[in-house]
Amino acid sequence: MVKSIIYTLVAVALCTLFFIWTQSYIRQQFGQFGDALHELYDKTEQKSALREDAYAVRSMWADKKKKLHIFIPHNDISYIDYWLSEACSLIYTGHYDLALGKLEVLAEITKNLPDAYSVQLENIF
Repeated sequence: MVKSIIYTLVAVALCTLFFIWTQSYIRQQFGQFGDALHELYDKTEQKSALREDAYAVRSMWADKKKKLHIFIPHNDISYIDYWLSEACSLIYTGHYDLALGKLEVLAEITKNLPDAYSVQLENIF
């Protein structure tokens, strides 16, 4: 009986630590990606963003999404892929005003998505 209680408490503690680590990891990854998006947004606003700048952010995202697929559903990852691809193509063609709208959507997704997977009361019920 005592062993069962101890094993249960250990399992609950390990799950809690895992959830805390996961939340921290997801926030860190999206924070770094959000910073890169912000820099790209600033360059796009100044109309000095180059194709290489956009593709560097896309490359960064490709690296991050390989690891984030474990924690986040593929549909949410696909939304970011979609908006980022549109922004990159608009920057490539020099349509900076249109690219700004896409980058704003990406910034909002990047800001809100980690909260959707955090351990909060509204996400549990």
